[in-house]
Amino acid sequence: MSSTVLVIIGLVIYVVFYKAYGGFLKNSIVGTSEKEVPSKRLFDNVDYVPANKYVLFGHHFASIAGAAPIIGPAIALAWGWLPAILWVWFGNVFIGAVHDYLSLMSSVRYDGHSVQWVAGKVIKKRTSYIFAWFILFVLILVVAAFGAVLGGIFVKQPAVPTAYFLQIAFALILGYIMYKMKANFGISTIIAIILLATSIIVAKFYPFHASYQTWMIVFLAYIIIAAAIPVNILLQPRDYMNAWLLVFGLAIGGVAVIFAFKPMGIPATTMFSAPIIAGQSTPFWPAIPLIIACGSLSGFHALVASGTTSKQLSSEVEGLFIGYGSMLTEGFLSTLVILSIGIAGMGIVGADKAQTLTANAAAFGNHYIPAMKSAGGPVGIFAKSYATVVNNVLGIPKAFMVILAAMWVASFAMTTLDTTNRLARYTFAEIFEPLKETSKGMYDLFTNKWVASFIPAAIGIGLAWTGEWKVIWPAFGAANQMLASIALMTASAWVMRVQKKPSWPVFIPAMFLWVTVTVAMIWYVIKIIPIFMHKSPVQAYVLGAMMVIMLLLNFILVYDFAKPDKDQSFVEDNA
Repeated sequence: MSSTVLVIIGLVIYVVFYKAYGGFLKNSIVGTSEKEVPSKRLFDNVDYVPANKYVLFGHHFASIAGAAPIIGPAIALAWGWLPAILWVWFGNVFIGAVHDYLSLMSSVRYDGHSVQWVAGKVIKKRTSYIFAWFILFVLILVVAAFGAVLGGIFVKQPAVPTAYFLQIAFALILGYIMYKMKANFGISTIIAIILLATSIIVAKFYPFHASYQTWMIVFLAYIIIAAAIPVNILLQPRDYMNAWLLVFGLAIGGVAVIFAFKPMGIPATTMFSAPIIAGQSTPFWPAIPLIIACGSLSGFHALVASGTTSKQLSSEVEGLFIGYGSMLTEGFLSTLVILSIGIAGMGIVGADKAQTLTANAAAFGNHYIPAMKSAGGPVGIFAKSYATVVNNVLGIPKAFMVILAAMWVASFAMTTLDTTNRLARYTFAEIFEPLKETSKGMYDLFTNKWVASFIPAAIGIGLAWTGEWKVIWPAFGAANQMLASIALMTASAWVMRVQKKPSWPVFIPAMFLWVTVTVAMIWYVIKIIPIFMHKSPVQAYVLGAMMVIMLLLNFILVYDFAKPDKDQSFVEDNA
């Protein structure tokens, strides 16, 4: 099938569902509230800060996207392009976007509190505490997965760290211009685009080389600092700059794919169980959510929506654009990844490997992962495929486009890292809340913003230290998707018990996802962890223990959802 037809189908699906299904959720499920939004009512100039909807869209999207919408689909092509793209499209509109929007709006109705705090209000009081521990494990795995991926990118593409750290410096300048000088929004936008372009151009000529472990230490220091400073100093302006990187990349990528008029050069389907995770036969069901995470749906999005975005939303009306719209935008990015590799990937892996891969569907499924690795891994094959398509259609230099594509992944991955650590800081405060009355000293220690930022960062970077991202990635995917199903259950409980509206649009996808990911996690613990033990035993034991604990917590949380407290008062409040 032609890439042109596929990208148009994807765009039509997204536009129709945003207007129709998103509108249904907004008008018939969420409705409106007379309360002023938390960012204005609880303004503190640190976490509660109202933001322009386009700035907030940039911050939210950069925080949720990370590297996942690129890496996951690139790996999933081992099953063929059709299963990958269908999981992205239908996961987006029926699960991912619903999950993101309702997680955001339920948090807004509860003063910007986290999804686990909301769960304690709409399910059981103890649910909040159990859910918080589950989330803490997820956040640590996010740091590990994205830290490992980012470290590899920085080593293989030394121009990327130069561009990124220039962006950090420029973001501090932009933040001063936007919030201290209160410059006109249009002028600030022009400045942001100029600074962004400057960082990429300079990076091409001044690459920065360092070892993988050196970058791990740098990441550790950076995310601790970034997680503790006010959002409008670095996060908001930096993510607004990143949003323009995305807009530029998506625009020229979408145009290039539409006008490429190229057929997909890889099989639509290969085999049900392709050798993907640790070289083992990996069944499409239930393993697909372990591979394609954020590009289709993601529980991490609920943490961002309820952790930082809900505290910056200027108006409830903007919730659909930021929550539902960001997920669809991320899905379109994953669509471009699939189509770019589909039409240009075989020209990237080399003639010998391409000949083997295109022999038949089974050969492609069996040999795609090693071929992808030789092309620079999922980031490498995407960046080079994307650059090739854009160069062929629009004539933009391939070297520039390779840096741009790698910057997509790096910028969003680093954004996810520091946002994750900020969320972990919030989660730590909630977990140690019971100590506030019984042991004030311990409470003050563990909720100190520097201590609460350091602990999850150190554990996550420790897991990433060896660089075994191919094993860490599906563990992150499993935890992330399980979190999505639990967050959807929380949203379902809010819709049913507080909003008094039909909950089937949330409950059905939540149950489907819960069953799928639970089976996938059990498969991963039994099949993959023992293999990892031969390579990195310490990390394997830590990872295995975390997965088993999360499975146990998962069953407790589902039980709580089915058996809520009878005396629970299911109402919104300003607590």
